[in-house]
Amino acid sequence: MKKNFDIKNIKVIQAPLAGISDIVYRNLIRRHHGKCLLSTEMLSSEALKNVPNPKIADFKEEEYPLSFQIVGHKPDLMVNAAKLLEPRASVIDINCGCPVNKVVKSTDGSGLMRQPKLAYEIAQAVKENIKVPLSVKFRLGWDRQNKNFIEFGQLMQEAGADFVTLHGRCRSDLYSGSSDWDAIGQLKKELDIPVFANGDIKSVEDAIKCLEITKADGVSIGRGIMGDFTLPFRIEHYFRTGEIIKEPSLDEKIKMLLEHIEDEIELRNEINGIKFMRKFYGFYISSVKNASKYRQVLVTLETYDKVKKALDDILCLHA
Repeated sequence: MKKNFDIKNIKVIQAPLAGISDIVYRNLIRRHHGKCLLSTEMLSSEALKNVPNPKIADFKEEEYPLSFQIVGHKPDLMVNAAKLLEPRASVIDINCGCPVNKVVKSTDGSGLMRQPKLAYEIAQAVKENIKVPLSVKFRLGWDRQNKNFIEFGQLMQEAGADFVTLHGRCRSDLYSGSSDWDAIGQLKKELDIPVFANGDIKSVEDAIKCLEITKADGVSIGRGIMGDFTLPFRIEHYFRTGEIIKEPSLDEKIKMLLEHIEDEIELRNEINGIKFMRKFYGFYISSVKNASKYRQVLVTLETYDKVKKALDDILCLHA
């Protein structure tokens, strides 16, 4: 599957999410959708520099196609990371989009948007040293006064990127406001390689509207998948058949949540699995009246049995 990967056959990418898109998360998506491109959490090229035989990340053969995302600002270390990952990867993805302070303060992530020539050098060096496709994810710019996404995208294409993903916000926006799909459409007009649209895609209808506006080649979905692992399949199904499958019911989402919890407990143990899952509760029960109050209770619970009892109570009240 890795060798036969072709981005032209992909309509949906699961966007990398640090602290979210672990092996459990990816496998839950894959159970519903065998075709979308899955992505690991971002991997630091700095952390990989002195690791001769690294356990890069937990992954399973059935996850493929699978993209490995690397982050960093030193061309030699990024090349080293890419070469370490290539035997496992369908795609190597360069992160030029992460906006968090601890990443950008080292010129990593969207910090590279302030140094497009360096980003070009990194992408070109990585491309020259791998045989799998190269992708680059980036934002509109560092801030609203410095939007350089078209120039940046052109440089990534020139450097050899096989496709790019554009998040329709600036670094300064973090995740506030709305993703600028019109801007993604502007980039699409300027590039010859495929462009994937990222930001604010939380439903099939969002994906339809986004691609109507942007004319992008597909969508990359991050937080929209949290709480609904069927979304990539339902989007792909629409673009293949024209049929819109309804989102899961509350009952189905709670069953999905329990499956998610059980798998995380198996991976991490009960204490750590329950703690890890607290960030997901709000997404699964977002459709419920007073969801924030239920979430406040759920995040205090420390055992699977207590969480299951609380979820059963929610379902009884809102079924």
